Amino acid sequence: MEHNHDAYVSPLSTRYASQEMQHIFSDNFKFRTWRKLWIALAKAEHALGLPVTQAQIDELEAHQDDINYDVAEERERLVRHDVMSHVYAYGQQCPQAAGIIHLGATSCYVGDNTDVIILRAASRLVLAKCAQVARNLAGFAETYRDMPCLGYTHLQPAQLTTVGKRATLWLYELLQDMENLSFQLSQLKLLGSKGTTGTQASFMELFQGDEEKIKEMERLIAQDMGFSAVVPVSGQTYSRKVDAYFLNCLSGIAQSAMKFANDLRILQSFEEMEEPFEKNQIGSSAMPYKRNPMRSERICALARYVVVDSLNPGLTAGTQWFERTLDDSANKRIAVAEAFLAVDAILNIYINITEGLVVNPKVIERRVMEKLPFMATENIMMESVKRGGDRQALHEALRVHAHAAAAKVKLEGGQNDLIDRIAADSRFPMTKAEILAQMDPKTYTGRAASQVTEFLRDVVTPALAQYTDQHITAELRV
Repeated sequence: MEHNHDAYVSPLSTRYASQEMQHIFSDNFKFRTWRKLWIALAKAEHALGLPVTQAQIDELEAHQDDINYDVAEERERLVRHDVMSHVYAYGQQCPQAAGIIHLGATSCYVGDNTDVIILRAASRLVLAKCAQVARNLAGFAETYRDMPCLGYTHLQPAQLTTVGKRATLWLYELLQDMENLSFQLSQLKLLGSKGTTGTQASFMELFQGDEEKIKEMERLIAQDMGFSAVVPVSGQTYSRKVDAYFLNCLSGIAQSAMKFANDLRILQSFEEMEEPFEKNQIGSSAMPYKRNPMRSERICALARYVVVDSLNPGLTAGTQWFERTLDDSANKRIAVAEAFLAVDAILNIYINITEGLVVNPKVIERRVMEKLPFMATENIMMESVKRGGDRQALHEALRVHAHAAAAKVKLEGGQNDLIDRIAADSRFPMTKAEILAQMDPKTYTGRAASQVTEFLRDVVTPALAQYTDQHITAELRV
């Protein structure tokens, strides 16, 4: 494909989004869907007795996919109307059917119904990719379910958790996003054929006032397009709140992915975990040793874009006047498409990272053992009290020893000698060996490992049971 290096081309197309997602927002998907809708309308009108023949329908079906773009584009330059330009172009290919294409419909019949169909297709692809991320994270969580690591609150070392338990936090947020998007999909309805102000007046004329036939026409169209229902009432368009609902779901996915990516960026700085690093990858143009978390950084960059972009449909929905206005169109065709393309890119990277997450057990263990003496003080104090010690005195002694040991580490760069200080203090009726026995990290991870097992069994497995797609591997394009 030739590239015009003097024109702007979206990086979402050239660098980030998959071919599958780009196809859903392509001209071919859009205009072929328009033709499918015109065929569905003609078939319904034929079935209900309007002067539409089977021969005309056959002719329309014969040219469903071979769109004559040159004719449509030339016509649009003349009439400045995209739908009527494509009606004209379709009619040039189907001269017998030219007079019945779009019979009784308004532009939103093809425009809005196609947008709904695109929402459905794009959301299904997003969910399939989310499911692959979830499978990757579930496997990772199971593998590292009982490996102790430092937990953090306020980005300060806190009680221990496990590497696998932390992964369940990333996974649970993503599952909630999937549930929200699945719910919106379950509620999605076709616009149907409502006419210029939603009253179906043109069809009342065509069907000579037979309202039951009009309702049956919509049912047949919905069935043809794979929907169980059309919206019960509308103006000319489907409510723009639908776009807001879906982009809010995409924003949620972006937020969850950003949380994961930011955590991994910090863990890579700690050298506890790393994203995959390819053999020939360059981390820095100036520093050859660098292993920058560029994939995670890209997730964060794209996620910020999606979160901000998700505000667009809400503003659009709130400014629609009465039965319709057209200030939605230019914004909508950019905001909705780019949100899906960006989330697709995020999920491609998320899949790639979670397929090859690197864990450095020795670094994790070293960092745990550096902090564990401080965390073990409560257990040491309780055991000493059981042996006759004074709790208040022991608490004060531990406070003094802990601060002294911390100062040695921070101010002198020395080793944490808290255990030696406690062992040398006669107020603690425990030998050094007995104190060291309190230093098994797994003693301090609580129910973390059990929580992983229960979560994977009771929540993740049922949630992923509906996603039977084959394994998705996401190769990064750059």
